[in-house]
Amino acid sequence: MNIIGITGGSGSGKTTFARKVLAKNQGEISVIHMDSYYLSKLPAHLIDEKGKANFDHPEAFDWELLTDHLIKLKQGLSVQSPVYDFYTSTRSEKTVTTTPTKIVLLEGLFTIFNENIRDLLDIKVFLHVESDIRFTRRLNRDVKERGRSLESIINQYYKTVRPMHLKYLEPQKQYADFVVGEETDVAADILVAKIHQLQGFFNEQQASQ
Repeated sequence: MNIIGITGGSGSGKTTFARKVLAKNQGEISVIHMDSYYLSKLPAHLIDEKGKANFDHPEAFDWELLTDHLIKLKQGLSVQSPVYDFYTSTRSEKTVTTTPTKIVLLEGLFTIFNENIRDLLDIKVFLHVESDIRFTRRLNRDVKERGRSLESIINQYYKTVRPMHLKYLEPQKQYADFVVGEETDVAADILVAKIHQLQGFFNEQQASQ
């Protein structure tokens, strides 16, 4: 099994890029969304005096559960991935079964931030998209899909999204095997080719053993 990490700023197109890779790949492939691993209750220091949560900080995620699930998938075991409800900002009681397919795409804000996670990844991809484009995409998404108001989205962007991006997210680029710009169709083809090359390498190793 190969696990591919796809990361980038909020609104950089991580989910869309993962879907393109999914559509172009002919083999077994599944997707894990890191958003599903938000903590149901954030640490106190990530809540401001007005009760607003900072969801763009690395400590907003359940690293222990995510690491455990990726290790189990590598071992050939299925896991019960959590389901996060963005309307209530809590983890749902429902879960989704994720099976150990030949390829697992892990997409999210901090997929290559944590060293333990990076060690489990076979390919690491960073989506670099200009901030104004990312902001516009986030604005449209959060209004249409998450029931947010324009004012709340703008306030959150300047208070937590932008500063967290500069402090924690942008530095992940140094760990990426390759960086993707706006040409996501071409980049998806390149990633699929790399995946096939990687699979061929492991198949040759297994055949020689």
